[in-house]
This record gives sequence, C-alpha cells and structure tokens, in this order.
Amino acid sequence: MSSLGSGWGRASTGWKVIPYDGHRWAFFSRGGDDAAAIIVISGTHPACVRTPKMARVEAVLFVADVAISAKRLSQLATLADTQEANRLIEQLNAAYDLDDSAYRIERVASGYRMLTKPAFAFWLGKLHQRQAELKLTPPALETLAIVAYRQPVTRADVEAIRRVQCADLLKYLMERGLVRIAGEHDSLGRPFLYETTRQFLELFGLRGLDALPMADALRPRDQVAAARIDADEGDAESSESAA
Repeated sequence: MSSLGSGWGRASTGWKVIPYDGHRWAFFSRGGDDAAAIIVISGTHPACVRTPKMARVEAVLFVADVAISAKRLSQLATLADTQEANRLIEQLNAAYDLDDSAYRIERVASGYRMLTKPAFAFWLGKLHQRQAELKLTPPALETLAIVAYRQPVTRADVEAIRRVQCADLLKYLMERGLVRIAGEHDSLGRPFLYETTRQFLELFGLRGLDALPMADALRPRDQVAAARIDADEGDAESSESAA
C-alpha cells in the first residue's frame, strides 16, 4: 500500500471533519495524544474515535509489505510497549467492524498485517497481479501441501506420497520463497529436510502451522504439539517484553 505525502494535514488549527452518511470515524486534531485533542462528530460511536496512537499504528501497517511484530510496531509507532500495541490493534479492529470497513488487522506468522476482507478479493484481483503471485500449478500446490503438513520432510518422503519425482518442484517452490532447507536427516546419505517459510505463512494469511485447514487431523500429532508450544512461547515473549 502507498501513503499520502508528508505535507498532508498540516493545517495549524487541526484537521477538518466533515461527517456524511455511512462514515462514522472521528479524526484527531494536532493538539497531542490526550483525549482533549480529539474532535468527536456528533453521534460517533466511542470505539470509532481514532487517537494519534491508533493512527500511527494504522499508518505503519498500511505501508508495510511484510508482517510487523508487536515489538517492532511499538518501536515504529512510538508506543509504550507491545501490550499497548496489541490493545490498539484490538481497538482498530473493533472500529473497522462497526464502520463496515474493507480492512482488518490480522495476526500473520509472528506479526500483524493490515489485510482486505475476503469479500473484496474478486475486485482487487483485477487491480494488480495478485492472482499471478498466488497462482501455483496443481503439482506444485500438491508438493507444497505435503511439505506444509509433513514438515520437516525429505524429498524421498514427498515423492513416496506423490509417486513422482519432485526435485524440480521443490526447487521451484524454494525459488518462490515458499519452501526452504531446514537441515539434514539422520538417515544414510543425510538427505535434506524441507520446510515452509515465513513468507508461506504471510502469503496464505496463516498465524502458524496449526492454522492450516484440518491441521489436527492431517499433521503428525508430535508436530501439532510442537507448533502449539512454539506459538505459546511466542505469545509469552510478547507478554514478557510488555512487562
């Protein structure tokens, strides 16, 4: 997404607010972060009153082309800590829901991204080459699915499931940034182990591997448990940094 020029909104007396049907946001003046600086439109829902801090969080996520962690977001938006960043994101999402906005901030991989709602995918697909970016051939998609659900997995294991050679497909997925080499297997010859990348999670809008469809049924039980432990540890780290 692109941002407005730096000269926008430099009125010395604050930003002018013109309410109209279907729009319930209240924008802030240039007086500071305190509540006294807020310009409230008559009839505005309290959740839709946007503070300067909320606007900074929104601006950072609007221009970011990758997921931003709560810690990094708190630094870029000049917030107190990750706990405040998480709270402001909840407030923004509540306001988006009340205002029937096309946007929503979602947890993706280990951070946050501002995304458009699925209902608008058809029209956005006409605007840019998003379909080309997401498009994979059926064989490539099958190979990616096997890696996603069985990772870390060797090429031989992938080929045993698909019953065809997969070396070129794995190379192609690595070139697309969706799969990477995770290490080596202990077996004879020490074959490479493959796993999905953070870009895979971001591209498909997944918070983690446990968010894959039917993950509990299709992924090995030990891997599902490990993924949940990693997710819990990530949330604990965010809480500790906020303390």
